[in-house]
Amino acid sequence: MVNRRRFLQALAAAGVSRALPGCAQEAQMPGAYPFGLGVASGYPHPGGMVLWTRLLGDFGSAAVPVRWEIAADESMRRIVASGSVPAEPDWAHSARVEANGLEPDRWYWYRFMAGDAVSPVGRTRTAPRLDAAVDRLRFAFASCQQYEQGYYGAHRHIAADAPDLVAFLGDYIYESSWGKDHVRKHTGSEPYTLDDYRARYALYKSDPDLQAAHAACPWIVTWDDHEVDNDYADDRPEDGMPREQFLARRAAAYRAYYEHMPLPERMRPRGPDMRLHTQLGWGTLGRFFVLDTRQYRSWHPCPRRGRSGGSNTVDVEKCAQLFDGERSMLGRAQERWLESALRESRSRWNLLAQQTRMAQFDQKPGPGRRAWTDGWDGYPAARQRLLSFLSVRRIANPVVLGGDVHLFNVCDLKLDFDDPASPVVASEFVGTSITSQAATQERLNKLLPDNPHMQLLDSRFRGYVRMEVTPRALRADLRAMQTVQVRDAACRTLATYEVANGKAGAGRA
Repeated sequence: MVNRRRFLQALAAAGVSRALPGCAQEAQMPGAYPFGLGVASGYPHPGGMVLWTRLLGDFGSAAVPVRWEIAADESMRRIVASGSVPAEPDWAHSARVEANGLEPDRWYWYRFMAGDAVSPVGRTRTAPRLDAAVDRLRFAFASCQQYEQGYYGAHRHIAADAPDLVAFLGDYIYESSWGKDHVRKHTGSEPYTLDDYRARYALYKSDPDLQAAHAACPWIVTWDDHEVDNDYADDRPEDGMPREQFLARRAAAYRAYYEHMPLPERMRPRGPDMRLHTQLGWGTLGRFFVLDTRQYRSWHPCPRRGRSGGSNTVDVEKCAQLFDGERSMLGRAQERWLESALRESRSRWNLLAQQTRMAQFDQKPGPGRRAWTDGWDGYPAARQRLLSFLSVRRIANPVVLGGDVHLFNVCDLKLDFDDPASPVVASEFVGTSITSQAATQERLNKLLPDNPHMQLLDSRFRGYVRMEVTPRALRADLRAMQTVQVRDAACRTLATYEVANGKAGAGRA
């Protein structure tokens, strides 16, 4: 902490000093609004949730007191909980509140205050009691929002849907600039340091449509590669950076991720390590298992010539490493955790929220098979272990949610994808990207005959997936943006699929 005068000067520089106790006689300096990155909530449980904001301003090394309020009404008249937390300089003046003592299964509203500055009001909710019989859960899931390649109109439509929850499945930021027809630009070069990553998050979170989606309901999140570095695997980067140097970069990226997400305190990173995988229940109706397929995975098999890491597309018969039974996508500790959590689940629907497509995808028309090694196709033994577990243990209604590949994909997950008679173990829905560009539909059409377990494979649109879960069925609306080149574009439902309770596999509704 600094002395009182410097502290007041830092607050004044951000325009928040006037209403602090004892500050009435201090001259107020003009400054920026400190809540320019909006507010967010996440990880609801029956008694509360996490609330988040980050202050913008030149506070130096001062910790800034941030007051918070939760109300039972949108006008913020019926305050049911309140308090104060310090926005610490070591954590980019982010502030998080782990609210407790609230009523289960109901909506609340919240806001933050620093001095006389008041944040926007966010809407959030608690989860139902774990033993509660719940009639409906409505949520959206999304991924892959390269800032330069489009506007975040999909988030505006998510906010308008007013879901109970949003699950974001990775690539919240992009470290690199790529693609064509950019509508806006990254500021600064590719991030490597903590300050670099903080600046990149601040840029992305300045978008008003993204802020609106965060303020509409609580989120649960996981990361993929671009929050750190394209196609990294555990401690191995794509480009051959020395291990210690890369782990320093990963530590900076993980810290910035924590600073900008409504994550609970238990997920605070320790250097380059951060436990993100978790589970979240919604009464007896549904349970989310949020997975991390980046931090603990085995290195990529058969990397490209001249490179130690990164993805590749390989002929499977020429890459013996693919079939090493010890290789893991989740890491063996997370595999054991997931199996234990699934065994203990008593939920009607078990939803695996993870980053990428799980179904096998043959990328070679005709005889033979080519596989992309950065997805589950690069870890077939790990996929087989998981799908076999779901089958043998008869896990109730497993549904896999994914992103990463920038297209809508509805798949039947099987123990043997090469056998048309192999039974369906689980249903899979892969959402397209919020903005990130994709392979052409013409290329994908040529591959559909070699992937009969895929009911839909469509890369033409950006957007998200909207889901409604009831005891009887899970319904998925594939929501397609008209364009991401203009801010106010329309969104429509491209297709709707339904999974019936007790029957694996989706059907067109």
